[in-house]
Amino acid sequence: MQHPVIDFIQKTFSVDYVDMITMPGPNKILAEGKEKPLIELIRHCLEISLFRHHSELVAVTGHYDCAGNPGNEATQSQDILKAMEVVASWFPNVKIIGLWVDAS
Repeated sequence: MQHPVIDFIQKTFSVDYVDMITMPGPNKILAEGKEKPLIELIRHCLEISLFRHHSELVAVTGHYDCAGNPGNEATQSQDILKAMEVVASWFPNVKIIGLWVDAS
C-alpha cells in the first residue's frame, strides 16, 4: 500500500521524499480516540516528521483489506475524515489530506 501513496504524493505535490509513519489502522485509532498510547505515538512520530524532517503535508490514508481497520471503504472514509480533524487539532497550520487506496 505504501508505493501507490508515495508515488501519488511525489507526483501531485512535487516532492522528492515522503516520510512514512505506518501502523495497522491508524485512521481507526485516531478516529476512535480509545488507544491513548498509540495516539501519542502517532503524534510523536508526526512531530518528528514535521519539525525535524520539515515535512509540509500529512496524508491520512486508509486502504482496502486492512488488517488493522477491517471496515469497508465508506467506514474507513469516515475514519479518515475524523482522523484528519484530530491531526488538524494538533497541527493547525499543516496541510492535511485524506487518501483511500483500493485494490486497483
